Amino acid sequence: MYQKIDFSYKPVLEGEKVILRPFEENDWERMVEIIAEPELRRLTGSVTNDKEAEEPEEAEPIKQWYQSRNDKDDRLDLAIVDKKSRELVGEVVFNEYDESTGNINFRILMGQSGCNKGFGTEAISMFIKYGMTELQVHKIGLEVYSFNPRAERVYQKAGFVLEGVKREDFSYNGEYFDTRIYGMLKEDYFKG
Repeated sequence: MYQKIDFSYKPVLEGEKVILRPFEENDWERMVEIIAEPELRRLTGSVTNDKEAEEPEEAEPIKQWYQSRNDKDDRLDLAIVDKKSRELVGEVVFNEYDESTGNINFRILMGQSGCNKGFGTEAISMFIKYGMTELQVHKIGLEVYSFNPRAERVYQKAGFVLEGVKREDFSYNGEYFDTRIYGMLKEDYFKG
């Protein structure tokens, strides 16, 4: 049995390209813009068709969500910030921690302004290191849709292993796609 993790501590992790930090009071304004990006909404499975992807998001629920992240002690949400420009470009999250197994879910969300710059790769590496060394989790898991091979390559490069496929698990524009399940065990991390 693993110990309970108190996620109320929100670290600041600094890399060469990005800083992972707790959300600040007005970060929600930038997150509204990021979450409204149609391609991001499609890749995250937030919508099920192109029409929904183009519809505007309501700002107030997003504001409340991001202004409450630092108060949560059952999950860790950190902003991804471009170290050079100080622009908020996305987020990394650990959630769904299972005390009985030491397993945790991981997700990352990156706006267009943060793509193709190595920010995601570095953010994942730093966050995984924090999870394995500081939080002492047993396994980090994630899911990705089969129409997002770029994310799959980044996860594989980071050391995640394909564990299974939920066939035709998600529908977008009436077409079915698989959900791919990835995981990284503590032993994978330390031997890699």
